[in-house]
Amino acid sequence: MNAEWTSASSRPPRPILPAMLRGLAGCCPACGKRGLFRKFLKVSDHCPNCNEALHHQRADDAPAYFVIVIVGHLVVPLALSVELALAPAYWVHMLLWGPMTVGLSLGLLSPIKGSIVGLQWANYMHGFDPDGPGMEPDALPPARPAS
Repeated sequence: MNAEWTSASSRPPRPILPAMLRGLAGCCPACGKRGLFRKFLKVSDHCPNCNEALHHQRADDAPAYFVIVIVGHLVVPLALSVELALAPAYWVHMLLWGPMTVGLSLGLLSPIKGSIVGLQWANYMHGFDPDGPGMEPDALPPARPAS
């Protein structure tokens, strides 16, 4: 039992790993059907299948940080091993590692953001808590004017 889940709350625990795997696949963490994203990195306001509210998510910069760590841990050892084994010219390195870095980064951003949304949903974080204060867009404080 989750230590933060009190007996006064009627919230059932949500499985974290399946929710994250659904998000990784671009599916709704609640129903598992496609429709988490409406654009490349834009999360849908609601699931088109089960109508689960998804606009509460606050992934912010976390997906980019995780992508940097993952891509760096993949590309740097590969580049070093190719350099030590073959010692190719610098233009070969640019042709290999530049596109690989960009491709991996773009390919991982959406799945990682989806898994973070799934993690938030499973842990009732932010507005995903039905018992917590609403995080409706209308309830958010107005933006401060730029000075």
